[in-house]
Amino acid sequence: MVSEEYSLDLTGPAKKRLRRHKHAEAQILRSLMVLKTDPLAGHELTGKLQGLRSLKISVRGSGEYRAIYGVSEETATVLVHWIGTRENIYEEAERHLFG
Repeated sequence: MVSEEYSLDLTGPAKKRLRRHKHAEAQILRSLMVLKTDPLAGHELTGKLQGLRSLKISVRGSGEYRAIYGVSEETATVLVHWIGTRENIYEEAERHLFG
């Protein structure tokens, strides 16, 4: 846990992905708020996604989602790059972030 509050931003593609899950949008956003006070809440990723983290989000009635994000300690910012259901999330994020 960090002592200061981090800012939380979503990339354009992450916002677009969030809008695709309108039924779960409010619950996903509430879950992301934990990153403002605990930016290391998600687990570290490996491989091509090394340096990023993944936050597990459970949405009642809709299943599990993941948010792929990075943390900048220098600017106290959490940047969410990709949001989606847990199926294939890491492959989708790799394709989006690295072509």
